[in-house]
Amino acid sequence: MALRSQATAKKAPPPPRPIRLPSTTETTTSSGLKVLAAERGPLPLVSIRLVLHAGSITDPKDKEGLADFTVRLLRRGTETLSADAIDEAIEFVGASLSGGVSEDLMSLYVTTPAEHFSSMLAVLGQIVREPSFPEKEVELARERTLAQFANDLDDPDTITSRAFNRALWGEHPYGHDVGGKAAHVRTFTREDLVRFHRERIGPQTALLVVVGAVKPEVVAAEAEKAFAGWAPAEQGTPVAVPTVARMAQAGKVILVDKPDQTQSQVRIGGPGYRLGHPDYFAAAAMNIVLGGGFTSRLVNEIRVERGLSYGVGSYFDAMSAAGSFAISTFTKTASTREIIDVALAEVAKMRTGGITPRELKTAQTYLAGLYPLRTETNESVASVIADIRVYGLGEDWVEKFRERLHAVTAKQVKEAAAKYLFPEPPVIVVLGRAAEAKKLLKGLGPIRVVPVSEYA
Repeated sequence: MALRSQATAKKAPPPPRPIRLPSTTETTTSSGLKVLAAERGPLPLVSIRLVLHAGSITDPKDKEGLADFTVRLLRRGTETLSADAIDEAIEFVGASLSGGVSEDLMSLYVTTPAEHFSSMLAVLGQIVREPSFPEKEVELARERTLAQFANDLDDPDTITSRAFNRALWGEHPYGHDVGGKAAHVRTFTREDLVRFHRERIGPQTALLVVVGAVKPEVVAAEAEKAFAGWAPAEQGTPVAVPTVARMAQAGKVILVDKPDQTQSQVRIGGPGYRLGHPDYFAAAAMNIVLGGGFTSRLVNEIRVERGLSYGVGSYFDAMSAAGSFAISTFTKTASTREIIDVALAEVAKMRTGGITPRELKTAQTYLAGLYPLRTETNESVASVIADIRVYGLGEDWVEKFRERLHAVTAKQVKEAAAKYLFPEPPVIVVLGRAAEAKKLLKGLGPIRVVPVSEYA
């Protein structure tokens, strides 16, 4: 009897599991604070995120860094709790409390066991409603901040990023470092903090997001207790931030002189897009191919083929009103010009030729696989919920993320490349030994040499 060979059909891989956020319940406290609660198990933990429209764009002109300084002082005492008492209350229950500032927002984060949710929310309520800003704590914070600025001068990466930000944005509200500058921090007083708190920190500028093992009705009741009587901020309307079509130093080279350097730090940049822009998906796929992944074109040409640097990458930095696109790398001083030329050549290839279907597929698969990590923990879910609401991303942002990503075409990627990959000459910032590097940079644009001390 003859044996018959039978081809076994390959089973198609199962479709990816849908990504969905837990349902949210919205309430408003009597003080006007909007509250979003999402019950999520099974772990008995709760993540609390309070975001306020009090980012660095709200810093007074002569007080750059004040928002960042303020958020660090909020937990250093209230009208009824000392800094030590706040620390002890948090540590005793195994919770954590931290805060930070971006260009657009001030944020406070609490992670706590569910059984201590009420007491930790009460602590958060106290520090934002009635901080005392003790004079001694203000002095200590000022000294620590100034010491950090001094230390930063020995960190080429930090100083280059600071110089690059100023070169990109100039006098635009995004143009100063979130942490400010030493000359301004030296002038900070307790009265500055009190005024900033009174003017910028209030319920109508805030959103509270609670995710974890707690019922929405409990969240609403406890939020009412914790934030009752919170006085409105005097300047409660979010700052109107202008859009940007051209960067401040477009077509120019800023050379930050650090004579002890044997390497050059390099940044190349231009305009990007705002958060929530429709170009996001096409631009994200394009960037993964260009320089956003370890197998990207920039990595291959600069690291693998030429050995010019161990590290190179490209990225979009998107904020509420505008954004930037940039390339970041470093190399030995002698190859400063070569690494810039190679990077710009790869940009030009991408801008004129786009990407291949295979590259697009790989980028889509990578980004689609990475995105579910944003919804793995209570903290990440709270972050996404806050972003959706604050930046108007749309309630279906998470659910349709992969669908929109996979709908991107090679034509759309090429259009995004033409739009964002330096259609006008970019800003170039180099930190290194100016005596050697300056002659290598001729022909890239007008060169301005700046001492490293300018960025303290």
